[in-house]
Amino acid sequence: MDKQFEAVSAAFSRKAGVYDAFGEGHQNLTRMRRKVYDHIGGLVLPGGYLLELNAGTGLDAAEMARRGYWVHATDLSPEMVAQIERKIEAGGLHGRLAAQQCSFTDLEQVTAGPFDAIYSNSGGLNCIDDLTAVTRQLPRLLKPGGIVTWVIMPRICPWELALTFKDWRVGTRRLRPGGVLAHVEGVRFQTWYFTARQARRAFGPGFRQVKLEGLSVITPTADNKTFAANHPRLYRQLARGDDWLSRRRPFNGWGDFFILSMQAVG
Repeated sequence: MDKQFEAVSAAFSRKAGVYDAFGEGHQNLTRMRRKVYDHIGGLVLPGGYLLELNAGTGLDAAEMARRGYWVHATDLSPEMVAQIERKIEAGGLHGRLAAQQCSFTDLEQVTAGPFDAIYSNSGGLNCIDDLTAVTRQLPRLLKPGGIVTWVIMPRICPWELALTFKDWRVGTRRLRPGGVLAHVEGVRFQTWYFTARQARRAFGPGFRQVKLEGLSVITPTADNKTFAANHPRLYRQLARGDDWLSRRRPFNGWGDFFILSMQAVG
């Protein structure tokens, strides 16, 4: 394991015990997760077999299992995998949800499958500078016509850009060449931001785009827990506008994240 992924593993192992608590009562983050679930559900019917990359504590994997999918959840961090295993026990999800410690750069370790779909939520793939290190491993794991859904942090985030005059370092951080140094639980590691075009091109000719939508284009970013509670009327208005904008160009490639789904062809 190189130093980048050692740092990522250490950071999120420290984060594992408190990660879920941040989402409690977080109206916008709950909305964002629901939109990801609905996006996947519109492309893959319940009963499908899913592989999740950078699954974290298993919040998404457990929800997809409850929605009728079979899920194989992977994460680099041993403490995150331990959290997934606790959810399996607590939720009685044995046989429907499985956990494996595995980096998305070492998917040859995954012997389960083939899968109807592979997904990655919450920008975990922003921890690597070359997305082809992941995409080149996917055909072996997918059924013919399988779907890949990635939730990635783009370079253009209107909410952050609006903060430029308040704090230019935050407002413009995604635009800096060479990525940005992230700080999680006292650990530093590099992150990179991608346009939808860059993410799409990383798949190569063996895939075609089937769906692209922005996620939190004009609503707050996922790290903002208080705005929706403090400004409920304005938040509802922004959410309605966000729903309208998120599937229209160029906004479908903007936001705190975008959701890109590609389908294996040939």
